[in-house]
Order: sequence, then structure tokens, then C-alpha cells
Amino acid sequence: MGPRLFEVKNLVTEFRTEDEAVRAVNGISFTLHKGEILGIVGESGTGKSVTALSIMRLVKSPPGKITGGQMIYHSKKYGAVDLVSMPEEQIRLYRGNEIAMIFQEPMTSLNPVYTCGDQVAEAIILHQRCTAKSAKQKTIDLFNEVQLPRPEVIFDTFPHQLSGGQRQRVMIAMAISCNPTILIADEPTTALDVTVEHTILQLLKKLQKERGMSIMFITHDLGVIAELADRVIVMYKGRIVEEGNVWKIFSNPQHPYTKGLLSCRPPLNKHYHWLPTISDFMITRPDGSLTESSFTIEQVTSKLIISKREREDRHKEIYSAQPILQVKNLKKYFPVNKGLFGHSKFFMKAVDDVSFDVYPGETLGLVGESGCGKTTLGRTLLRLIEPTSGEIIYKGKNILSLSAEKMRFLRKSIQIIFQDPYSSLNPRITVGEALMEPMRVHNLYENDKLRKEKTIDLLHKVNMAEGHFYRYPHEFSGGQRQRICIARALALNPEFIICDESVSALDVSIQAQVLNLLRQLQKEFLFTYIFITHDLSVAKFMSDRMLVMQGGKIVEMGESDSIYANPQTEYTKKLISAIPKGELHDIKKRMEEEQNIVN
Repeated sequence: MGPRLFEVKNLVTEFRTEDEAVRAVNGISFTLHKGEILGIVGESGTGKSVTALSIMRLVKSPPGKITGGQMIYHSKKYGAVDLVSMPEEQIRLYRGNEIAMIFQEPMTSLNPVYTCGDQVAEAIILHQRCTAKSAKQKTIDLFNEVQLPRPEVIFDTFPHQLSGGQRQRVMIAMAISCNPTILIADEPTTALDVTVEHTILQLLKKLQKERGMSIMFITHDLGVIAELADRVIVMYKGRIVEEGNVWKIFSNPQHPYTKGLLSCRPPLNKHYHWLPTISDFMITRPDGSLTESSFTIEQVTSKLIISKREREDRHKEIYSAQPILQVKNLKKYFPVNKGLFGHSKFFMKAVDDVSFDVYPGETLGLVGESGCGKTTLGRTLLRLIEPTSGEIIYKGKNILSLSAEKMRFLRKSIQIIFQDPYSSLNPRITVGEALMEPMRVHNLYENDKLRKEKTIDLLHKVNMAEGHFYRYPHEFSGGQRQRICIARALALNPEFIICDESVSALDVSIQAQVLNLLRQLQKEFLFTYIFITHDLSVAKFMSDRMLVMQGGKIVEMGESDSIYANPQTEYTKKLISAIPKGELHDIKKRMEEEQNIVN
């Protein structure tokens, strides 16, 4: 390791409410060395992002405040300086210039009324005191460096006109524009496709080597850390519970919380009845406090494995029945570039001649990158988007021939769980009202008293409390909101549920809980699922069969095990290779390659 570059000593950051002071960061200490990539791992609420904001001195008072500790930055120019005691005017010399940050959501970090180029150039002009012409050229050079296509065009492009991966590259260009010594990356790949995520991780490693930066990489996913970091800090409830190099953490985790984070990601080389969760390694006492269990990862997971015979018996039973849904030559084209008289010059083929069957009780995985057409296909099956042509036959009836009234009645049987639970729920009505509303629309149960009883029963089924009936969506975490959306989908007693990227933005531990819930509900109510995702590891855990989509077409179809073991197309191989696996042999290979480069 290189010399010490940044030291955090007993850092405490509090957020004050009317009733109490909550310690989001509770006396943590760690060191970042020159040229090192340090991974900071934990679930939402563990304090990792607040740690990053504290380092940048971006925790605003009220309600937040750094109340103790030191943050010693070893500056080339000024020597060792304490950022905690430094005046605000002076900290601006370091923020962005010496220590830069990539935020989690680029769309909310970029100003929507300015072009991408102007926003990056502004930072260069501010810190480097150069002309607008020089700043523009430096910005274009940076866009080239972060591998953005057509950098001159993107300079004049607004954030909403770019994809998620491209916006994140603009944020990276802005962060490195002043050649910082330390780069803090706060969950920069969380909601991205696995292929885009892999590209961003490779880009960060390349920039770190070329520029000699030190990186603090914050994430909830230890699989990502395995591909990137030299050393790992695991945070839990504002404290550091484990610290060590990547090999030590993955090969011999000591703290139960670390074991839980390592175990809850869906495995690729085996099948589980349920995914392990943090609660399998952390035992809740009668008073509600947590204590550590002595179970190893192997002891927990060995009881969960599904045998090959069990899979074969399940598939034999499922595929002996008639399909519940048949999709034949389905197309959905969107007109682009309309001419003078309203005639379209070009059509974007979002769904292009797609055919497949779904069987009762089956989970069919639908996988592919963003833009491949999988979400459009899911919405077209429900006629939330009207198809251009084709057939959708549900239980022997072509639903494209149904009237709007009959289609509305059919939607009791076919429900959808959307990707973003927060935008799916009305912020102005309580959770109870949101769940009772579809029951009223479809005249289920005689009165609101019975509907309320049903709603409370649904909340219990998705592991929520009765008291949550009266709360509003903003009072819940992302995982809890997704459970509420699942409960709402169950309110009409459906037979068929389409899950559209319903776990893509969740922590891996919360993701495991939601996936287990969906599995449990399927077993209890015999649901049929179409499970849409960009993550093949999640699709493999959930699915009996998988469809792989690219450019609006199905490029591969088959049992999930077969597709993973023997992919037939280069596209599928790329999706599989991009999955952050966290395997020990991959970590060892990476460490050996990096050691050879040093030598």
C-alpha cells in the first residue's frame, strides 16, 4: 500500500429531530492510502453515504451536523489538514478540486436546464480559472476519456436526452475534471444494467490507474466490490463491523452481517428454495435487539439447495399442462420523425414479431439490457400499450379483440408490479386507501369494513404491520414500498402477475427478501409470473425458463439452467460475463494480475 492519504478518526455525524439525535455515523475510523480503491459496503441506512457526505462537508445543518472526530487530509500543497475544523470558505478549495464525488442518481445531480457540456465546463472554469473556449475543449477531451460517443454532440445535449449509463459518464467526467486526488463514488451503478455497470467499473479502474487517484467506492453489493476494490470496510448501523483486504473478507468473513451480505445474492452455480437473508445470521432477541449467530455460510445455505430431481419434477408437472398465455407474432412499433403531412418516415421496433407460451404456475424470466423491449412487451401484454399487430391469447381468448370494459374486467386476473414503487403509489393517499381502491373499482366485498379487513390481511402476507394501513408512501423504505405494491397487486386475487424490474433498485439484502416473498406467494397462491429483469443471476433464481431479448426480438429461449450453462448467442454470453459474481478464483486471478503489473 502507498502512503496514508486520508484518515478518518472517531467521526460522528448526527441528525437531530424534535425528539432525539440519531447518530448516522457513530465513531468510525479508517485510512485511505495513495492509489488505493477502498470499498465501503452496507445496506441503505448503515451510514455509508452519510460518511461520504461528511467527508465532502455536504451534511447541512439543520438537521445534520458533524459533532465529533477528525478527517485528516494529507495535502501535497498544505500538508496534513483537518477538514472537520476547517471554515466553509476554505473547504471549497478542496471540495471538487482535491476531493471529488460521483453521486448515486445522475439525473437528480445534473441540472436539467443546462447542457451536459456547460455543466462540466462550469466546474473547470471555477477551479482552473481558464477561458470558456479552453474549458469547452477540456470538457470534450474528458468526454473522450470517459468513452462517451460523439463528445462534441453530447457537449450540447441535455441530461434527459442521454441514457442512464451516459449520464453517469458525464458525472464521472465532471468529478475528474479538476484531476482530484480522491474520488468518492456513491452507489454509481446501482440502478444500471449489469453490462453498463461492468463498463462503468472498468472505466473507473482505468481512470484510477492512469491518473493515480485513490477511490472510495460505496455500494451495497459485495459482488461489485470483488471486481474493483483492494480493501473493504463493512458498515452496520453507523459503525464499522469488519475491515480487511478483499481476499480476507470474501474467503473468511468474521462478522455475521458480512456473511449475510455475501450470501443473499442469488448464486449462479446452484438453486435455492429461498435466498439467505441478514436475519439468518443475526438473531433478534425478545426485546428487539440483535445478537450474532454462530452459523457459517455453508451451514445456512446447505439446507436451502434444490436438487436436480426436484427441478425436473417441477418442470414435468408445469409443462404437462396447456399454456395459460400464448403470444403470437406480437409487434409494437413507435413512429419516429413524422413528415410534413403526419406520415412517419421511420418506426422504432420496440417489440418485433415475438412469439412464446407461458404455462400455469411457471415463472418465465424476460431478460435483456435497457432498450431491448422487455418492459414494452410486458405492458403490451396487459394492453397498457396497444400493440401494432399479433395475438395475445389468455386462457383461449384473444384479449386484443376485447372491448375496453371487458379488458378492464380481465385485469383482475392479470396484474403488474412496476419498477419504481414510489412513482407507482399516490403520495396523497394512505397505504390502506391505495390497497382498497382497486377493490372498490371492481366491486369486491360488500363494504369498506370488509375491504379494510382484507387489506390488513394483505399487509400481513407481505410482512407489513397493521399500523402501516394509516401511513403514507414517503414514510417507508424502498423495500417496504415494493412490498406495498405487491400487496396491491394481490388485492384483486390475480392468477398471473408481471413483475417489471421490481427489485432492480433495491439493496441486495432487501432484494433477497422481496424475491423470497414472491416465491412464497407463488407457492401459496399458485401464481404464474413473467419476471422482467436485466440481471441474469436474479432471473436464474426466479425462473423456470428464460427469454433473452435484444433489439425487440427474442434471441434465445430455454430453461434457465441451460441458458446459463450453455448460452447460444454472443449477446447472452455478454450478459452472463457482466454479472458481478464475487467468486474467490476471480478475486485471486485479479489480485495476481494486478501484482504482476506492479512487479
